[in-house]
Amino acid sequence: MMRWALAVLAAAALAGCYREQRLVESPAAGSAPAAGRQSALKPGAREPLQPATTPVPQASAYEYNAYAVSQGQRLFRWYNCSGCHGNGGGNMGPPLMDDEWLYGSAPGDIYTTIVQGRPNGMPSFGGRISSDQVWQIVAYVRSMSGQLRKDVAPSRADALSGGAGPENTRRTEKPKVVPEAPPEMKR
Repeated sequence: MMRWALAVLAAAALAGCYREQRLVESPAAGSAPAAGRQSALKPGAREPLQPATTPVPQASAYEYNAYAVSQGQRLFRWYNCSGCHGNGGGNMGPPLMDDEWLYGSAPGDIYTTIVQGRPNGMPSFGGRISSDQVWQIVAYVRSMSGQLRKDVAPSRADALSGGAGPENTRRTEKPKVVPEAPPEMKR
């Protein structure tokens, strides 16, 4: 009976290991970022736009890994996403904590927005950062509106202002796609 209980306990402990697993398959520092130019919105490049050759997956394994989400939180700050998105509450860019998503709330939609950019403000980061860093940012952005499990979402912000409280305490928003961009976005 004791062996059976220990076996069940060991199996339960191993099942929870992925939540904190460090993904070490990421590219080495200084290696080439995601494929070259992927958007006409990328400033400074003069070569013609090459369409993306592979479809973007609509799900991300990073959303189940607390370490990857915390890395996304760090990258969100490092790439100054808060400069436009105001720690997720919106500023020049749209808020990321609510239920209104201009271009879709699915992981693939957010990935495409980061890599290709969007008209009237969102620059293209394709060719500048690696694909796994983009997926980490995607996972963190989804945690801002409560779309991830509470045990995976960050429990505190490393910045001075954490917005509306830690991500793992936020109410889950039911994302909806806004049918048309707001007037301030149509310049």
